[in-house]
Amino acid sequence: MDLLSDAIAVMRTGEPASNRMCVGTEWSYRFASYAGAGFHVLLRGSGWLLTERGGPVRLGPGDAVLLPHGSAHVLSSTPDDRRAVPFETAVAQPGGTTDVLCGKYRFDRSRAHFLMSALPEVIHLPAEIGTHPELRAAISLLGNEVHGTRPGRDAAVGGLLDLLLAYLIRAWLAENSADGWPKALHDKEIAAALEALHADPARPWQLAELAAEVGLSRATLARRFTALTGRPPMAYLTWWRMTTAAQLLRDSERALPAIARRVGYSSPFAFSHAFKRQFGVAPALYRSAVEHGSGEELLRDGEGVDESARVRA
Repeated sequence: MDLLSDAIAVMRTGEPASNRMCVGTEWSYRFASYAGAGFHVLLRGSGWLLTERGGPVRLGPGDAVLLPHGSAHVLSSTPDDRRAVPFETAVAQPGGTTDVLCGKYRFDRSRAHFLMSALPEVIHLPAEIGTHPELRAAISLLGNEVHGTRPGRDAAVGGLLDLLLAYLIRAWLAENSADGWPKALHDKEIAAALEALHADPARPWQLAELAAEVGLSRATLARRFTALTGRPPMAYLTWWRMTTAAQLLRDSERALPAIARRVGYSSPFAFSHAFKRQFGVAPALYRSAVEHGSGEELLRDGEGVDESARVRA
């Protein structure tokens, strides 16, 4: 299994949204904070990205920016945000010198994977020749589709935006593997342990079995896994099972017994108890709330209700 894909999948809700912005020589737009991730791709021209906590970031043609936590920011022709106006008031300027694709992905942060939480406020990937060829190809294709009128354009843009999200995070991970979750994905044995747990969460894993699977002693696996991911292997497994269950409750019509089996519980009662212990709400109530549009708030309110129980699991 692919941990990055899993981490994105459990958070994603709905389809990405995007707008093309064609502007002249002087412009400055403010983007409000968002319960998801924002992105910008400079198809043509240049500009500056300004955030509340970081310094100004110079953007050139072909540059891509991801704001994984939906931070408020300004996109401007100069490193000065005093004249910024809300992006919603933007008016296209035909013949403008700068062409930007702006958009956002909706995330359910009540189930944010730790890998996604570890991402910085801003991921900026300059259009450097020879680096991240798949990202450069996706950006080139996006530019062609955004400027085109061929049949299937909307479907193509949506698919390319999905690729863009994965490519941006993958590229950042490739350049930042010093510690924490990025390092975990580059640690051969720990990455293998994570992949094993993700591939078969229903399996009745024991620490000794997982250690043998990746060729480490129990003590070494427990120490390295905990140091890099922040949780012991079996505690992480419990969290991943419940996070997977929440996604299935939201995105499928499977019955509770089937979901329980999918995440390693033979008894729906035991599954319900574990889910409530983890998130503070019973699975049936969560599913009902999702149908009425309040599931994210329920899980968010329930997070951390029994931290000791999570560690014991």
